[in-house]
Amino acid sequence: QVQLVESGGGLVQAGGSLRLACAASERTFSSYATGWFRQAPGKEREFVAAISWSGNSIYYADSVKGRFTISRDNAKNTVYLQMSSLKPEDAAVYYCAASQVGGTSRFQYDYWGQGTQVTVSS
Repeated sequence: QVQLVESGGGLVQAGGSLRLACAASERTFSSYATGWFRQAPGKEREFVAAISWSGNSIYYADSVKGRFTISRDNAKNTVYLQMSSLKPEDAAVYYCAASQVGGTSRFQYDYWGQGTQVTVSS
C-alpha cells in the first residue's frame, strides 16, 4: 500500500499562487503515474492534472491549462502542483492519486492521499 500525504493547501486571494506537494511513503511511488484531482462541496471529484512516472507525459484539465503546473521529483518521492492565477472556482479539496496506469478518471487510480484544502477568496 502506497501512502500519500498532501500538503501546501491554504487560503489565497484570487490571482494568487499556491504550491501543493504530495509525498509518498515508499520508493515504488516513483514508478507510478500520478494525478491531482479536486472536489468541491456538492461536486464530483474531477481531474486536474497527471504526470507519467518519467515526467515526460503531462496532461491538464482544460480549466487549469496555462495556470497549473504538475511536476515530480522521483528522488524525493514527491509530486507537486504549482497553482497560479487562482480563481474562486479553483477552491476545493485537492487529492493526490497514484496508479500504475494513470489517466484522467478517478477510477483509474489505486492510491489516494487524504486531501488538502485550497480556499480562494475573491
